[in-house]
Amino acid sequence: MLHALLISTGAIIGIVVAIVLVILLIAVIAWWISTRNNFVRLKNRVEEGWATIDVYLKKRFDLIPNLVETVKGYAKHESETLEKVVAARNLSAGAKTVEEKMSAANNLTSSLRTFFTAVSESYPELKANSNFLDLQNQLKNIESELEGARRYYNGVVKAFNTKLELFPANIIGKRMGSEYVKKEYFELDSAEERQNVKVSF
Repeated sequence: MLHALLISTGAIIGIVVAIVLVILLIAVIAWWISTRNNFVRLKNRVEEGWATIDVYLKKRFDLIPNLVETVKGYAKHESETLEKVVAARNLSAGAKTVEEKMSAANNLTSSLRTFFTAVSESYPELKANSNFLDLQNQLKNIESELEGARRYYNGVVKAFNTKLELFPANIIGKRMGSEYVKKEYFELDSAEERQNVKVSF
């Protein structure tokens, strides 16, 4: 009888241990799936954030030829400044990676800032040109939208990078492939560039 009771108790303990192990295994699998899905969501949000920035960079890129042509008639002596803006625009066109596009965007922002400073100081008659005022307002709106898109992008990059570095999620992150590496923030190059392009006269 005692022997049968011991066997019965051992069987119950074995069943309980098996149930606990199965529950632990299910919990680990559920955590792994959840963590992996969170990485995928965050990566997609980073890509969405960059795609939004890319749209505004393209809008700005497309606006520059009209701006340059409008100013050319007035600013005959600003050819060097205009050439720098065009060169910065061309650099943007050749950028392929996110890092190259960020660098080109910062370069273009700096060139536009220099351009507007030179033009506003030397050619006050541009204030009356309706085409120039319209382009100026469009650029101002694009710069404002670009700033908001940059903030969103940097926020999701922060969330992605944090998740990628925190234990134990980093174990899964390291095994998810080359797309799941630390992302770069879209930071401005210098303190001067931390302001919007000045487009008001």
